Amino acid sequence: MVKLSVIVPFFNVQTYAPDTLRSLRANARADFEFILVDDCSTDETPDILRRAERELPGAVLVRHERNGGLATARNTGLERARGEYIAFLDGDDWLAPGYYEQLLDVIEGLGVEFVRTDHVQCTGRARTVHRVPHGRRGVVLSPRDAILPADRSTSVDYAYAWAGIYHRRLLDEGLLHFRHGLRTAEDRPWIWRLHREARTFAVAGLLGVFYRRGVASSLTQIGDVRQLDFLRAFDQVIDETSRDADAEILLPKAVRTYCAIISHHLGSIERFEPAVARTLRSKSAAALRRMPQDLLKDALNSMDDDRAARLRRLRRRPAPAEVTG
Repeated sequence: MVKLSVIVPFFNVQTYAPDTLRSLRANARADFEFILVDDCSTDETPDILRRAERELPGAVLVRHERNGGLATARNTGLERARGEYIAFLDGDDWLAPGYYEQLLDVIEGLGVEFVRTDHVQCTGRARTVHRVPHGRRGVVLSPRDAILPADRSTSVDYAYAWAGIYHRRLLDEGLLHFRHGLRTAEDRPWIWRLHREARTFAVAGLLGVFYRRGVASSLTQIGDVRQLDFLRAFDQVIDETSRDADAEILLPKAVRTYCAIISHHLGSIERFEPAVARTLRSKSAAALRRMPQDLLKDALNSMDDDRAARLRRLRRRPAPAEVTG
């Protein structure tokens, strides 16, 4: 049986894909498979991946006929995965040699359903360690308990799917798939669902994933309409959490996080195209109106003055008139 399936989507990353693939080779093992999903790249990435299919031990190449985005590409990989454990990597990031073997030792040693890990953020030549916002490491934990407290950064705010490893049981139970078509923030509803519905997890202080920031083709650098998918992602978080048995306890955290993300985007609205900026304002105002208003009020009262004022101004925007027949 395949022990580990690593799902790696690629889209127009010809500059970085060779580093990613070299790092996978330095992690190869006879019972590992690397599912390389080409999301309909239009540069030299397909040629690079065809070579990798021949040269990288355990490589499985899958090519989309049309671009579907990161969430859809990951789902494609999940459908092909045969491993007892699942991991993710993005096509412009890379790994330390032997990292996956260490990560596998952690999850098998603790017997948990998933493990979350620290990572190194790389911006140009700068390197910064980012840690899972949870203090207890190397012990079995309750995922649900790690969602709170509402007023601090917690494990659900550390939403990187590639910062961890996951038992196949979670895939079989429908907890590892992403919402098809989400172009950004696809990890947010995913990590919330994982923490609400999985039974055990652990945090490990391994530093083996190198996350490349500042890539020109990354959606975090492009102010177009695809960035607004964060609204759909957080609507899903609010909707699913509101139907949870512990909704009264968990929803304040979800609302506070949604407000913080809206404020973040409004605070850098100049990077969006003008039409997208207008849409961001109107859709964000509508999102505020959809939230439980008592929880919204509490969230705004807990924020710093600048962020709260930004959202209160938006909240006062008149709703667009409905068109009637």
